[in-house]
Amino acid sequence: MSGEPDGPEGRVRRFATIWSRAIFPVTATSLTRPEFEQQLVPLARRLRTALHERIFDAAEGQAIGAALVGTHCTDPEALSRTLDCVDAYLVLYCGDDGPREELRARCARLQHAVAAGFAAALRERTLAEQEAISGAALSARSAVAEALHASEARFRAVFHGAAIGIGIADLTGTVLEVNDALIRMFGGLENQVRGRNVAEWTHPDDSPHVWKLYEELVRGEREHYRVEKAFYRPDGTVLWTNLTVSLLRDADGVPQYQLALMEDTTERRLLNLRLRYEATHDALTGLPNRTLFFERLEKALAAGDGARFGLCYLDLDGFKTVNDSLGHAAGDRLLVEVADRLQSCATAPGEMVARLGGDEFVALTTGRDTEVEVDDLAGRIMHALSTPIRVEGRELTVRGSIGIVEGPAGERGAAEVLRSADITMYRAKSAGGNRFELADPEADARAITRHGLTTALPAALERGEFFIEYQPLVHLGDGSVRGAEALVRWLHPQHGIIGPDRFIPLAEHTGLIVPLGRWVLEESARQARTWTARHKDAGPLRVNVNLSPMQLNHPNLVSDTVEILERVGLEPGALCLEVTESALIGADDDLLKPLRRLAEMGVDIALDDFGTGYSNLANLRRLPVSILKLDRSFTQGMQHFPADPVDLKIVEGIVALAHSLDLAVTVEGVETGAQADQLRELGCDTAQGWYYARPGPPDQLHELALADATS
Repeated sequence: MSGEPDGPEGRVRRFATIWSRAIFPVTATSLTRPEFEQQLVPLARRLRTALHERIFDAAEGQAIGAALVGTHCTDPEALSRTLDCVDAYLVLYCGDDGPREELRARCARLQHAVAAGFAAALRERTLAEQEAISGAALSARSAVAEALHASEARFRAVFHGAAIGIGIADLTGTVLEVNDALIRMFGGLENQVRGRNVAEWTHPDDSPHVWKLYEELVRGEREHYRVEKAFYRPDGTVLWTNLTVSLLRDADGVPQYQLALMEDTTERRLLNLRLRYEATHDALTGLPNRTLFFERLEKALAAGDGARFGLCYLDLDGFKTVNDSLGHAAGDRLLVEVADRLQSCATAPGEMVARLGGDEFVALTTGRDTEVEVDDLAGRIMHALSTPIRVEGRELTVRGSIGIVEGPAGERGAAEVLRSADITMYRAKSAGGNRFELADPEADARAITRHGLTTALPAALERGEFFIEYQPLVHLGDGSVRGAEALVRWLHPQHGIIGPDRFIPLAEHTGLIVPLGRWVLEESARQARTWTARHKDAGPLRVNVNLSPMQLNHPNLVSDTVEILERVGLEPGALCLEVTESALIGADDDLLKPLRRLAEMGVDIALDDFGTGYSNLANLRRLPVSILKLDRSFTQGMQHFPADPVDLKIVEGIVALAHSLDLAVTVEGVETGAQADQLRELGCDTAQGWYYARPGPPDQLHELALADATS
């Protein structure tokens, strides 16, 4: 906006201008308004500084309130307008880019401190006036009667015009004088205040030491005290105040009266309670939020010996589908209904329900028999969710997965408990959902390890912690080594060598499989080129590299492969890319197009783990594959002689079909000579397995190849 002041100092001065315009009309000063505004600029700067201090300092706000009295702003309206101005404009002009909710809360506390400082300064001013009056009366009553009258008039003006409540009582507690502000605080009826005894104003929320301080003061053992105290008004409502009581003595030091200064903090207290509620409750459902839940959980975990806790961590199954199909408004209404049902399940003492965010809820129960109670609570929740919820004219079936953690207090922290519940909940979800599972320390440890591996994967690739082992592919006809399958391994600093079955799914989940697969392809191609260059007499050796489904769908698959082959100088025919059968089930032409382009270049495509899926055998002709790799499950029945006749018939049929389509057949998992002989008789082309060699470094592969060539 064009009228917006530039920079923090400009905004502070704009705030000072608004402030001066608000209180100048009710300020007793001979200054012009611009001159008066210049007096407020330093106070505005102090307000801005106090608003942004890392640790709130009430003393600074009180000092600002006192300084306001020092500028002759003693009219009650001046304080009221100041507080209104601070409330409406301080955060707007001096809040900069800070978090609004936190600044609003800080602003409310700052108003409280300014009011307190104003009241204290005005009280000191009043007491100073009173002492002047009292001294004049005792020293020269007859000689300065006119001056005394004038002082008393000024005192009365301050007394009755003060913005804070002022009352005077004798030492027995009978109220002698009250000002208009105090009368208004108690409902506007003077007879409800004047003449009453202070001892009648007790309240259940009084601190234990309030009346002890009062007794010490009337006995002359202390000069003043300050407390937060509640009073009942005549209509039964509660008045909250900051109460300061001082002892007034005569010239000889003998206690005579007690003076009370009251600041009405009822609205500010209600505001603080509202802010506290908003900070600890979910805006959508009204349930306690993560902040309040952690407070309750930490309190439960810090309970004494014998105390236990039970926690149910709920996540709705398929909630994203509701948001995607019906919209977020419908999703919000569903969450509200779920929250109401959960709230009805946790009504016993020691039970609570909270919303952590999204579609995640928690239910907590405490006591000494939570082993039974938490299972019962989870059952009630599942039953409450079983009834369909009607949203926008549709009945939606709600399902949820619950992870349960139960145990004695004092053994684990809140974060550890919630992590265990979260892990257990996902275990219930992966088992099909609509169920609850109990936490298992071993399963937690596996999940934590899996998470640790997931987070360590990117750095592991950068640090070169991966390496490749090669398992030879042996021709069943003459026993020669025709190539090798590249198998990536992870040399983890803590866990040692980790196989691909543990980290490849994690890489798939995180998307790291693409750069990892590119690295494996390049390293394997470079190794194949080395084999060809060093051992030309041994014949060409092909390297087989596995492609994951994510790599298969990556738009740069063809360009990356071509670029790697050209950079390392490897012929396309020396590379075979293995794709699992499950990845190609139902594949359309768009998915097959990259494989067809690679096959046209001369790269062999192998259909890996054949026989484990449910692909239509007739569809083999449309796939750009040149090799079928039979899954190891077909060779398990051939370990001993005679082999299972059913397995033999199946393999024989697959081999005949493959050969009729000009496809070579490779068999995995060959572990015995009996298996190798049977597979040779059935017409299989190549095989790999521990019978020939375990996966190992590339040099061992060539030693095996040389041995076969010379045998």
